[in-house]
Amino acid sequence: MKNTRRNKKNFLGKLSDKITSNPPLYLTLGFAILISIGGCILSLPIFTRSGEPTNLIDSIFVAASASCVTGLTTVNTAEHWNTFGHVLILFLIQIGGLGVMTLATLFPLLLRKKIGLKSRQILKEQLNIETLQGIMKLFRHVLVFTFLVEFFGAFLLSFRFVPIFGMAKGLWYSIFHSISAFCNAGFDLLGDSIYPYRNDSLINVTLMSLIVIGGLGFMVTAEIFRKKSFKKLSTHAKLVLIISAFLIVVGTLVFCLIERQIGGVLYQEGIKNSILQSAFQSISARTAGFYSVKLNQMHDTSVLLLIVLMTIGGSPGSTAGGLKTTTFGVLALSTISIFKEEDEVTIFNKHIDSKTIRKALAIIMVYFVLIFLAIFILSLSENFKVLDIAYEVASAFGTVGASRGITGDLSILGKILITCCMYLGRIGPMTMAYSIGLKSSTKYIRYPEANISIG
Repeated sequence: MKNTRRNKKNFLGKLSDKITSNPPLYLTLGFAILISIGGCILSLPIFTRSGEPTNLIDSIFVAASASCVTGLTTVNTAEHWNTFGHVLILFLIQIGGLGVMTLATLFPLLLRKKIGLKSRQILKEQLNIETLQGIMKLFRHVLVFTFLVEFFGAFLLSFRFVPIFGMAKGLWYSIFHSISAFCNAGFDLLGDSIYPYRNDSLINVTLMSLIVIGGLGFMVTAEIFRKKSFKKLSTHAKLVLIISAFLIVVGTLVFCLIERQIGGVLYQEGIKNSILQSAFQSISARTAGFYSVKLNQMHDTSVLLLIVLMTIGGSPGSTAGGLKTTTFGVLALSTISIFKEEDEVTIFNKHIDSKTIRKALAIIMVYFVLIFLAIFILSLSENFKVLDIAYEVASAFGTVGASRGITGDLSILGKILITCCMYLGRIGPMTMAYSIGLKSSTKYIRYPEANISIG
């Protein structure tokens, strides 16, 4: 009996060491465990307004959406869940936005205990940075910055929600939507996102600001506060800011032009409100999932535009998903250099190494393959238009959360597949690959060059 217990203890110890020594595996399993526990708890009847238990598939779907800061839901968040359910969903959003390693590090940090090397390595992977140097200082910045921004966002939203809903409910709505926006989750308690407040500048600008700040990445925000000058920023930070600004401006102008010129959802709005709603949709589509226009009434061209924005997503080390702005930027710069017949890919008088370019190509290839497979399977199992399915899949992989109204009507297979898409979109295909040890055994072998014709 003692030998059996000892062997079991040794086995568990070795398993624990194997997981903690592989940060990508730790994060992959961490999100899976968070989703599983959250889903099982949400299925209990004490979290619903009706007092009835929630179908396990639906509760896991919602838990995955909250943990992966997506926003897709098979049930109406405002109507289905009670206050306890909303609190639990908000907890999952906050943990999902900051990362599953946050809880494991926060309590020892508060108790002034030393954070071990393995924990620091996992934090490094979670924050998507290259070095362990200054990791705890950055982590403290992440926590303080997150809570300060969310508090300030809730403070601004309270000026609108408190007069409408009263003190207690108004403050709760302000806190919930501030955290949901900063974590780029897109969950709302209003029942129809912010569509009833689509022309309210305070709500729109506050939520847009929270979404953008959350989607820039913690490294970038820390650098901005530290250096306070664009010229002094790192190449990474400059590229993030430029690509983000480019996508926001282009997305706003194109969406506004399409929907006004063809008599779409903005046709009845004035030019000021049209620009406001277009900017909100351009920003939200890349990361958050809130909406200020009726998504199922948009023109197909606008739907395609938003699919592209959702696929690109936010920036590395942020609360957002998608391919990431830097991946898009590196591929765009590589394409330009090829057309200009340049030997190196350069930006701000610095060259981008071939390993970074290959990684960007790999990420895009994996994303496109996974998105195509998901669309292909859902087009067989679901009775919806392919464009609506493509929008749903892009939204799930980009952890956006916007839907054309088909989420609640998905089959069991469809719900499971979209849950997997949200999960993969949050942890990233590269983290998944590293977690299962997809490493070449011929890393240091140099083979003869192959001549292959391209184009």
